[in-house]
Amino acid sequence: MINLDKSTAILSLVPNAEFVIRDDVIEWHSPSTSPVSDEQIAQELTRLEQQYATDAYKRNRLAEYPPLTDYLDGVVKGDQTQIDKYIADCLAVKAKYPKGA
Repeated sequence: MINLDKSTAILSLVPNAEFVIRDDVIEWHSPSTSPVSDEQIAQELTRLEQQYATDAYKRNRLAEYPPLTDYLDGVVKGDQTQIDKYIADCLAVKAKYPKGA
C-alpha cells in the first residue's frame, strides 16, 4: 500500500510547494504559492486513494509479466515459438488482472 498523507496531497496539488506540517498545521514557506485548504487536501487524498485502487491491475500485471528479454531473445533468434509463448504469457496475465476490475 502506498503512504498517502497531507504532504502527498499538497505536493500533488502544488508540486513545488514549500511547507512544513507541525501539529497538523501547515506552515507555507513559499510566498508565491497559494495555500490550499484542508477541504482541497481531503478531496485530493480521496482522489489519490481512488486512483491507487483503480491502478491495482497495473501493479499486479507488472509484477507477473514475463521479462521483456524473453521476447527479445526470441526475436533475435528468430524463434517464433518463443515469441508466441511470451505473447501468450502476457495475455494470461492480462486475463488474470483485467483492466477496470
